[in-house]
Amino acid sequence: MSTLSEVAAHAGVTSATVSNVLRNRGRVGEQTRQRVLEAVAALGYRPHLAARALAEGRAPTIALMVSSIANPFYPEFVLAVERAARTNGHFVIVCNTNQDPLAGRAYLEQIAGTLSEGVLVMNANLDFADLHQTQARGTPVVLCMWERPNDPPGLPCVAVDFRRAGELAAQHLLELGHRHIVAIVGSKRGGIHAARYEGFVDTLRHAGVKLPRTCVRYAPDTIEGGYAAARELLELHPLTTAIFATNDLPALGSIHAAFDLGRNVPQDLSVLGITDIQLARQSRPPLTTVAVPTVEAAEMAVSLLRELIERPPAAHHAVHQTARHAAHTARNSDSAREQPRICVASEPRLIVRGSTGAPRRKRG
Repeated sequence: MSTLSEVAAHAGVTSATVSNVLRNRGRVGEQTRQRVLEAVAALGYRPHLAARALAEGRAPTIALMVSSIANPFYPEFVLAVERAARTNGHFVIVCNTNQDPLAGRAYLEQIAGTLSEGVLVMNANLDFADLHQTQARGTPVVLCMWERPNDPPGLPCVAVDFRRAGELAAQHLLELGHRHIVAIVGSKRGGIHAARYEGFVDTLRHAGVKLPRTCVRYAPDTIEGGYAAARELLELHPLTTAIFATNDLPALGSIHAAFDLGRNVPQDLSVLGITDIQLARQSRPPLTTVAVPTVEAAEMAVSLLRELIERPPAAHHAVHQTARHAAHTARNSDSAREQPRICVASEPRLIVRGSTGAPRRKRG
């Protein structure tokens, strides 16, 4: 196997120039770059990742920490991150914490800064103190799909307005004529789905529709959790005409529960969720949901992490907002300069499919 030095000698350049070409870094003239690439092809050179990490003091990988790879959303997000990372010459290490903060801390201690240049965190149930310590040690950290754009987490992040997703879900059910509505929240009270639920409830309240506590269940973010919660709610509130779930998996479980209770979807019961995972499109009936910009958020997270890797730590505190938040940033410019960078992805959008319709009394 050829070495970096042999490629450099063949191309008549330094080893540093070869490294810059392969890593797409530094200023290298086009003729020199082509000469290096021709030498790489002629010698069949393949970079040795471990050797590169030792030589450069940095690894060509990034770590992506997720709470549960068993949740179908996370493999879809991982795929989007992996595609974006490869275009930047990085590989992705997926770290599944299984919602265990101790497992997440172990990953941070063993991988961050050694096997990975930076860390992306996706709802991994990690202690923020551990993330701040990782960042303080010189390894950039970016939170992915933070759910409250107007409430920065104190770490660089890519945010999605999930409160808006809840608002869109409520508006859809109200426009269809639903008033007897129940809700399934796929996290603990005040947990990561809180913004979605708040947006939903506030929109109902403004329309004069109340959602009593007896009409709400906090359940595991799974099909099984949604099934159990929906069955309990439908048996307790038989006049229910619509179920809102803060994520697609509990929504799919609700459809299964309705079927077992002899209720047709959407003729007898409308069901909708949030996210738009692939299963939502494949279910029968296909699930109405509020889609979030998963691929866009993944690409933004990789881009932001790469910027933080390339720039000195002082640059990590720059703030970037979308046009929607520009006025807010301008009004708070002094405090904004002190905040870690936050990027806001596109708004969620309602995807109407076969699981929602007007209540039966409205039909005909």
